[in-house]
Amino acid sequence: MKPAASSEPGGAPPARARRLLALDAAGSACSAAVWCDGRLAARSFAAMRRGQSERLVPMIQAVMAEAGLDFAALDAVAVTRGPGGFTGVRIGLATARALGLALAVPVIGVTSFEAVAAAVPAEQRRGRVLAVVLDAKRREVYVQPFDAALLALAPAAARAPEALAGALPTGPLLLAGDGAAQAAPALAAAGRPATLAEAPGAVDAAWVARLAAERPLPPPGPGTVPQPIYLREADVTLPAAGP
Repeated sequence: MKPAASSEPGGAPPARARRLLALDAAGSACSAAVWCDGRLAARSFAAMRRGQSERLVPMIQAVMAEAGLDFAALDAVAVTRGPGGFTGVRIGLATARALGLALAVPVIGVTSFEAVAAAVPAEQRRGRVLAVVLDAKRREVYVQPFDAALLALAPAAARAPEALAGALPTGPLLLAGDGAAQAAPALAAAGRPATLAEAPGAVDAAWVARLAAERPLPPPGPGTVPQPIYLREADVTLPAAGP
């Protein structure tokens, strides 16, 4: 088992992963990426609403082969915690936890909001509130605002687009995420016009990898595995009552 990061005051700086595998299956895409020695070594990405369970493991195998790494060389696994599709969030977390357990390495969680926000260029974020808006279905969106330095300004929430204007901080708005186009007309109608970011709307494991590589390594083990973020109950249709 690999040593845990030091957290003693005045001690050595906390360890960070040099080689990690990142994956995402939570939202409107499926992706995997390998980060190795300060750079992105491999990436596979496909937009999809369904089918992540069939695509994720082959993507993982492909990026590891492209990077020329054996699984035993990994220092950590990174994964999105959501929010997103209930099944997709569970698929990603279960796969990451299984890999972490098998390899005796820590699993680092990154939210879908953080990954989308990180992909927005700094020059676009400057002087604006960045609202990451993700499609939540059922005529709702998931939203979380960030400042230009990517610090969260409020907790994440599920809201109707019509309720966004009063829930977001004041100031010029920049929208990112696969729900941004859905939210923009409602914000404009409420007197809060917003600019759409020139960045991918879906989560990309390449940004999950970059964010995770900057974070201290948590200790391996079941007590530190990332927990899912759902923000609302799963979409479940109950069976019809019998006669």
